[in-house]
Amino acid sequence: MRLFTCNNCGQLVYFENTSCTRCGCVLGFVAENLAMESFKPTEEGLLKLVEGDQSRLFKYCSNGINYNVCNWVVHATETQDLCVACGLNRTIPDLTIPENRDLWTKVETEKRRLVYSLLVLDLPLTPENLDSPKLAFDFLADPVSTAEESQRVITGHADGLITLNINEADSATREKMREQMHEPYRTLLGHFRHESGHYYWDLLVRNSDWLPLVREFFGDDTQDYSDALKIYYENGPATDWQLNYVSAYASSHPWEDWAETWAHYLHITDTLETAHEFGISVRPQISNSKELQTNVGINVYDSKNFNNILRHWLPLSYALNSLSRSIGHQHAYPFVLAEPVIKKLDLVHRIIQKGFEEGVVSA
Repeated sequence: MRLFTCNNCGQLVYFENTSCTRCGCVLGFVAENLAMESFKPTEEGLLKLVEGDQSRLFKYCSNGINYNVCNWVVHATETQDLCVACGLNRTIPDLTIPENRDLWTKVETEKRRLVYSLLVLDLPLTPENLDSPKLAFDFLADPVSTAEESQRVITGHADGLITLNINEADSATREKMREQMHEPYRTLLGHFRHESGHYYWDLLVRNSDWLPLVREFFGDDTQDYSDALKIYYENGPATDWQLNYVSAYASSHPWEDWAETWAHYLHITDTLETAHEFGISVRPQISNSKELQTNVGINVYDSKNFNNILRHWLPLSYALNSLSRSIGHQHAYPFVLAEPVIKKLDLVHRIIQKGFEEGVVSA
């Protein structure tokens, strides 16, 4: 994630801010140039840039105006009142239930971080081929009237539609699920990144020249998916899964391996961008080993070589984990990247970098 400042006074502002705490300027994110801009309201209730073309007027996304859950803006001339991120929503929670508003707010906050990454990576939110599925979201809650397992909302992906149980936005519920599933890591943003991986497998891999190579690295995706998950949940992962997979769940089926690897690629690139923006360097005082040192001076999204990304990531993640433990939290990144996992991450990187650039995707 980039760092942003108020164009009016220079104050550091956050991605989620709607106003500058120093000068009071209205803030909004402009997706087309991936920037947080500062605005002054006009008499007509529109937003005028503090810096730049004064003739360009904007308005807040209607989800921001009506529900205070979004800080992205759209051009005032647009007939679409929803921003590019909120426009992907097919279903929002039932807001007549009071607690759903707070849960939805948290969900939208993390979804916008996903959409930011997809835009930075120049990944299509809507495919050019009309026969390909469009990315969309259903945000649903479990029925209030029943506790039956069959009625619960299951987070997942199908034909471009990502369904998320908004109870995942409740920290206590999510932590309980993490413990039940024996997961080292479970976050809303992690869910979004994982499920988006399924969508981009359909878009970038399924009907492309990449498919044979993906199968070589991730396995035969034609094996029955339901049977594979049934076996996984009944027997658990193989005892040596750490040697080949980024997570236990990744071992359940090649599609899940791809989605987990995709999610970790987004974890790594977004965190490195943030570290780069802060000018972070890692120089352990007790070791001169180059493997434990980094000055995150790369623009990770312009890097053509994943090994260069990895060279910065390993010492940074070591430092992040150490800092997290020092303030009483578990490891920020509780994963070990074995050599086969690194090769899979490299392939994801190459597909993102070259897939559309070289025109290999036929879907």
